[in-house]
Amino acid sequence: MEQKGYDLFKINCASCHKEPLFTNDSFENNGLAVDSTLNDIGRMRITQSEKDKYKFKVPTLRNSQFTFPYMHDGRFNTLNEVVKHYNSGIVKHSTLAKQLKKPMHLSDDDRTELVAFLKTLTDKEFLFNPRFSFPRENN
Repeated sequence: MEQKGYDLFKINCASCHKEPLFTNDSFENNGLAVDSTLNDIGRMRITQSEKDKYKFKVPTLRNSQFTFPYMHDGRFNTLNEVVKHYNSGIVKHSTLAKQLKKPMHLSDDDRTELVAFLKTLTDKEFLFNPRFSFPRENN
């Protein structure tokens, strides 16, 4: 299952989430509907350039199983919701990443396999090692 998910990842996601860090450190428009409450225009707020409108930093997918809520504004609570967005929820913008202009057309099984692969990027030994936890004051 995870191997099939990895194969789907390489086809659909690896252009932005490049190995080994699973990010390309760029800013991309990921096709989210604009939240009218936040009205977040993305990188354009910094650069003042229209070409950066609705572009946000491409995050690493390492340990993503534990980094919810997802997206810059926390609109998704599960990896499955994220994959559904990329599969069928993309909103077209003039600055939409070119990689997202073509629909993914993943089946339910494909989405399950892709999420199973994403969970393999979790390093529980690192995440739950007390040596790397938040420092505590000695009382």
